[in-house]
Amino acid sequence: MKNITKNEIRLIISGARKVRFGSAIQSAARYLRRSKTAGQKIKEPKLIKKEEAERLKIFITRKNLWTKKNLFKNYLSEGAEQKVYFLGGKNVVKTNDCVFYNSWEDYFKSLLLHNYFFPDTAYQLKGFTEKDGKLFSVVKQTYVVETEKTDLSLVKIFMSSNGFVNNKNNDYQHPAIGIIIEDLHDENVLTKNGILYFIDTVFYLTKPL
Repeated sequence: MKNITKNEIRLIISGARKVRFGSAIQSAARYLRRSKTAGQKIKEPKLIKKEEAERLKIFITRKNLWTKKNLFKNYLSEGAEQKVYFLGGKNVVKTNDCVFYNSWEDYFKSLLLHNYFFPDTAYQLKGFTEKDGKLFSVVKQTYVVETEKTDLSLVKIFMSSNGFVNNKNNDYQHPAIGIIIEDLHDENVLTKNGILYFIDTVFYLTKPL
């Protein structure tokens, strides 16, 4: 894990600083910021996401980012926020409707922070798909095959050594830089040959930058 400052977070989210596979994610986030409607901040999160999804569809069509259905042939698993499909070789694709976030922009910020902190399992935004009127992102990620059960006490030690405080259950906060990372349980952090791999993370900023 890398050390980071508030200013570096600002640069990553704005697109001024590169992270692995960050270009497409930063482009989508930038589009949402530029097309943001007046009064959006005072609206309910559900309404904000609905409006963002409609604006994103314009961006997706312009950039030819609607993904092909053949990516979703080999179903592997699913959780509360996403479904996972095996691509073959060493990769999976995941579909996500950003259910854990107040906005699509917040979801993109989380992807960028994950890619900065955990580049070995970085998300690559391949595009988007739609089902029953709901928009989903489609991201590609390295497929990690665990060789042993993850010891959550080692996750805690690792996070603590990088400035994160375990505030409850499997959630961590970095008070100095204003980041929260949630759900670091043994299905989201895998162990392969003694090394921790963070495959599913949920990042939040405690304050607007």
